[in-house]
Parts: sequence; structure tokens; C-alpha cells
Amino acid sequence: MCNTKSNTTYLSLVVPCFNEEAAVPLFYDEAVRICSPINEQFEIIFVDDGSKDNTLNILRQLANQDKRVHYISFSRNFGKEAAMFAGLQAAHGEYIVTLDADGQDPLTLIPQMLESVVSGEYDCAATRRVSRTGEPSVRSFFARCFYALMKKITDIEIISGVRDFRLMNRKYLEAILSIPERNRFSKGIFPWIGFRIKWFEYENIERAAGKTKWSFWKLFLYSLDGIIAFSSKPLAIASVLGILLFIIALSFIVFIIIRRIVWGDPVGGWASTICIILFCSGIQLFTTGILGQYMAKIYTEVKRRPQYIVREAQ
Repeated sequence: MCNTKSNTTYLSLVVPCFNEEAAVPLFYDEAVRICSPINEQFEIIFVDDGSKDNTLNILRQLANQDKRVHYISFSRNFGKEAAMFAGLQAAHGEYIVTLDADGQDPLTLIPQMLESVVSGEYDCAATRRVSRTGEPSVRSFFARCFYALMKKITDIEIISGVRDFRLMNRKYLEAILSIPERNRFSKGIFPWIGFRIKWFEYENIERAAGKTKWSFWKLFLYSLDGIIAFSSKPLAIASVLGILLFIIALSFIVFIIIRRIVWGDPVGGWASTICIILFCSGIQLFTTGILGQYMAKIYTEVKRRPQYIVREAQ
């Protein structure tokens, strides 16, 4: 669904939404206030990711009253990555912004971000949070651990606190759309494609309205997707664990034989035997799980199912 129309729109805002009935009107008012002075030729593309509240009705009303507002509504919830990809495919703008509807991405940064890209010095302006004030401490701790882990096991640089809020030119957009994979992890795709990026930092901002849809479990699964999508080192870890266990087992065998020959001690201890069996079984299941995750991703890619299905659009 890559856009082939002539480019007459200056700025496109791509906004994934899932149950954001309270936040969407606030976002729209702020977006119009910020973007109108920049250039009247802008559009806001809301992507309704199968919302179960009144989000779609609000999007219909906004689209009817303002021709600069468009929406894409999925047949069900396909996830934020699919929603973002659909919005990017539909964007007509010379410059494109991706951001959330919850108000945690400061639209007031858009003029500065646009200026840095329009100058030609940069192809993309990206943002990162320098603090996590107001966020649960446990979530903040594991988020920092995730970024530290990604830095060590991948060949790409994922900046700590990076947001999906970024502004890009068409060249940068086309590079993103050229990546056809189904298991998308945008925080990894953005740095993987390269180009010149200017970073903007800001303090954490509380949601304007509504509640977060990201539970700890969802964030954990999302982090696993990122690790699997951009690193094969977990597979190497599984191999190393197998080699280490083999060496340890061989050492124990040699030790038991020597002890029996030299001291004549009988081999006993059912408790230690059970512990060793459980330990080895746990390692085997762990490594099998790693292999299973990679195979599951390959299985998804091979089936070539569409990343999303549109029920309604305007």
C-alpha cells in the first residue's frame, strides 16, 4: 500500500491509537495549534488499532470536520508496530512525523525537529527521554537493563530512552518501507537503516488522558521481539551453555573414576544426582526455548500473512 500519489502535503503526522478516546481530541487540538503556523499543507493520519472504546467514532467526527484528518481502522488489534507501518505507508507528506496520541510526546519540539531536517544536514530528528519521573521504579529498572543488554548483544546502537517520536524526510521513509519483515521492531529498524540523525532530549511527560496499554508482560514480550529481531547471540549462548555442560559432565566423570580407583569410595548420593538431572534439564529447556523463539519468527515470516487488515479508512 505504498503511496504513489504526487506529493502536495508538506507534513504528515502518523498517530497509532488504541483505546484513546480521551486523548485523541486533546492531541488533535495541540497538533493543529503547532502545525498550522508551520505550513497549512499538513495531514494527521490516525491509525485505529482495533480500539474497543469510542476512539473510531471520534476519528470519524474529526475527519468529517477537518479534511486534513484521515484515519485507518484495523479489523482487530494488530499491534502498534503494524499501526505505525500502515500510517507510514499512507503518508503523503514531504516530511513525516511518528508519535503517540497520549500526549507524552511534546509536539512543541516539531518546529525544531523540522528545521534540522529541512536544512539538509540531517535525514531524521529523533527523541529520547532523559528521565523516567512518574514511571514505576520496577519498570524503569528493567527498561535500563533492556537497553544495556541490547547495546551488548546487537551490532546496532539503540539509545536508552529512545521514543518512536521522530521526524523524517521521504528518503528515510522509503528506506523504512523497503524492509518487508513481519516481526517489526521499529526501535531497532530506525538505527539499522543508518542515515544522519539529530537527537532531541526531554524530560518524561505524564499522559494527557487515559491509561497506558503497555503492561509489564507486554513490554517484556516486546523486548524479546527486539532481541530476537536484531541479534543471533542468544543462539550462540545456547551453544556455549551446551559446551560448558559437556565439559563439566566430563570432569565429573573423570573425578568419579579417579576417586573410585584411588580411594575405593562407592558412588552414592541420589539427591545430588537428582539436582544434576534437573539442572541439565532446565538448561536444555532454556536453550530449546531460544531455538523455538527464532523458529517461531521464521514461521511467521514464511507464512507471508498481511501485517494488518483494514476495516475502514478515510
